[in-house]
Amino acid sequence: MEVPFIGREKEKEILLKALQSREAEMIAVIGRRRVGKTFLIKNAYEKQIVFSVSGELGTPLDERLKKWSYAIKEHSGSPLALAVPNSWLDAFMLLIDYLKTLDLTEKKVVFLDELPWLAGKDEGFMRGLSFFWNSFAVDQNIVVVICGSAASWMMQNLVNNTGGLHNRITRRIFLKPFTLTEARQYFQAQNFNFTNYELVELYMALGGIPHYLKEVKGEKSVVQNIDSLCFSESGLLRDEFSKLYLALFENAEKHIAIIRALSTSKQGLPRKKIVELAKIAENGNTSKVLNELEQSGFITSYFPFGKVKQNMLYRLTDEYSLFYLQFIEKKAHDGSGTWQHLSQTPEYKTWCGYAFKSICLKHIPSIKKALGISGVYSVSSSFYQKTTTEIQGAQIDLLLDRADNVINVFEIKFLNKELMLTKEVAENWRRKLWVFADAVKTHKRLSITLITTYGLNQNVHSSGLVESVLGLDDLFLS
Repeated sequence: MEVPFIGREKEKEILLKALQSREAEMIAVIGRRRVGKTFLIKNAYEKQIVFSVSGELGTPLDERLKKWSYAIKEHSGSPLALAVPNSWLDAFMLLIDYLKTLDLTEKKVVFLDELPWLAGKDEGFMRGLSFFWNSFAVDQNIVVVICGSAASWMMQNLVNNTGGLHNRITRRIFLKPFTLTEARQYFQAQNFNFTNYELVELYMALGGIPHYLKEVKGEKSVVQNIDSLCFSESGLLRDEFSKLYLALFENAEKHIAIIRALSTSKQGLPRKKIVELAKIAENGNTSKVLNELEQSGFITSYFPFGKVKQNMLYRLTDEYSLFYLQFIEKKAHDGSGTWQHLSQTPEYKTWCGYAFKSICLKHIPSIKKALGISGVYSVSSSFYQKTTTEIQGAQIDLLLDRADNVINVFEIKFLNKELMLTKEVAENWRRKLWVFADAVKTHKRLSITLITTYGLNQNVHSSGLVESVLGLDDLFLS
């Protein structure tokens, strides 16, 4: 079945506007491995691409140059093989000679895919690209699209280039995973009739990575799909974890160690604790690695409510990485039915709670829309106070500090039925409100907002305490 094109309206609009402009354009498209960058470009520019070549991890220079020569041969329709260029400067000169043979009355597209792998460690590539742009492409009716999964490499070497390509990027796209809404649209386009509850279950394990979702089968249950993808011998995601980081980062051992450290914490970790748990040296390279992981979408940094930069925390927000470390790594060899068994364990319930909260943090726009406050400026954060002999502790995973003098204090629960508040739970929620209010000394009104799967069974304990209730459907709002 052909893969449907879903979402990406804003990104596609950026690409199409570049076709309509009267100037040459150089567009950087950045996004993690298997998020759909190539699919987006080819869908938008199917009829305009006159040259495309893609890099592969670890390919020697001579092979990359051969592949470049072959790509020009194929696009030009030449019946004869072209000479393999001796350098990247020769390669870009060969591309210029080919493009000069084309009618550029209508804008054409040059597509360089997985540029970090195409360039490798050869400084000559960037010099060649600079020569190509500054001496030829900038004066032509051309769009040059450059894609890369290694976000930090793309930012450092292309977007923030200080040499011949300084300020040459005219447009940039940071392609993110599908939202819940886009994931639902993707499956609906294939006539897969998953419920919203099932979609959230899938999303918690796989995230919104299109290439992962493509492997889901509509005739199988969610449990069967996860079992097949993650625990069967041929499952795509059984060993994706190691490939994922090694493909994106040089010397990825430190990146993986940090991911492992973050997987142990629900509320996030400060840098000092990350270094301790990951057992890595504390130096300037640590900041670089944290930035690379954040730019690539695996972790998220945030400030607890009212805190300053020195109190920054980091959370693991890549669904698949968390799921792998929690379950797949330990149980990958247990065979058929593994996930059906694991989904009945207390460990599963703990994971569900954390993973669902993480999804809610990624869907703040949907939450604000459901609350009718899309137009109200707000800052999202969390709150954590450790219990001491003098102070009672509390943890709040999500707060919305609004400009209209209200703070939404969220309780987030993933259940398979309606939530019924007990007296004990209600008292605990009131205590958390008191601890938070006393700690931050706010005069804003505190509003408890519940996000849960199947809603709230109103009773005497919830009356006057919970001001608004959001369900799964609200997270799917565009």
